[in-house]
Amino acid sequence: MHPIEILGINNQNLKLIQQAYPKLKIVARGNEIILKGEEAEVKVLEEKFHLMVAHILKYAKLSEEKITDILGNIQITETEPEGDGFLLLGNDGMVIKARTPNQLKLIEASNKNDLIFAIGPAGTGKTYTSVAIAVRALKRKEVKRIIITRPAVEAGENLGFLPGDLKEKIDPYLRPLYDALDDMIPPEKLKLYMENRTIEVAPLAFMRGRTLNHAYVILDEAQNATHTQLKMFLTRMGPNAKFIITGDLTQIDLPKKQQSGLLNAIHILKGIEGIGITELTVQDVIRHKLVKSIVNAYEQFKQVE
Repeated sequence: MHPIEILGINNQNLKLIQQAYPKLKIVARGNEIILKGEEAEVKVLEEKFHLMVAHILKYAKLSEEKITDILGNIQITETEPEGDGFLLLGNDGMVIKARTPNQLKLIEASNKNDLIFAIGPAGTGKTYTSVAIAVRALKRKEVKRIIITRPAVEAGENLGFLPGDLKEKIDPYLRPLYDALDDMIPPEKLKLYMENRTIEVAPLAFMRGRTLNHAYVILDEAQNATHTQLKMFLTRMGPNAKFIITGDLTQIDLPKKQQSGLLNAIHILKGIEGIGITELTVQDVIRHKLVKSIVNAYEQFKQVE
């Protein structure tokens, strides 16, 4: 990438950035941009420069409007309190934070516990918030890697008849996890993380026999894990590991003869120190406004049955 793409013609972009950060000294030397000033403010601007680079790599341009948009986001410093629910700055300057009280409870639970259950209906941000918590921990170097997994259970479709090799068959089940990561990590960095296995996304069956240490590990859609699978997963926990287990007990896709292990796990482990349980409700739904009505309608229909 040529420096002019981010600095602008006659350093116009650089002047715009300097106006937004008058206390910092910003010097461009060849392919390097040197920042001098208060450490917390330097870190914030570094993050914003990463967002600008990611935008150029994705869209091959960086307008003054886009720079203003990125610079105009809430200034996050290392001293910002956890209580406001801020997690990280995502791609394109997106502020990723708790958007509901129960999402905030999930973040607070993750700060206090090494194992967290996040239970609730579709659209409540269980997976997205959990991935953001893990990415934040990786950026802070609290863990060395992120491992995200799901049971590869067929939701009314036959996995065996899907085209392609095993990875191509499994990837559609893992797509929501990739989508969340795409929002939070610049494309080139995410590609590198995936290649060197700093971030790993894999089916639950691939966890058997492993010890997961120095990692943030997320088991998503855990309602589709059997009692045996869930016990297997929980006992993979190694030193300096943190686990988040998400699930929706109203959407179990297991065959009728198999029971979900999630409800049993919550009952068995409830009350153990170091384990937190956060329940999200229909009030936390943050998708299209109709999703909340849909979830409510199905709940009422279930009660009538």
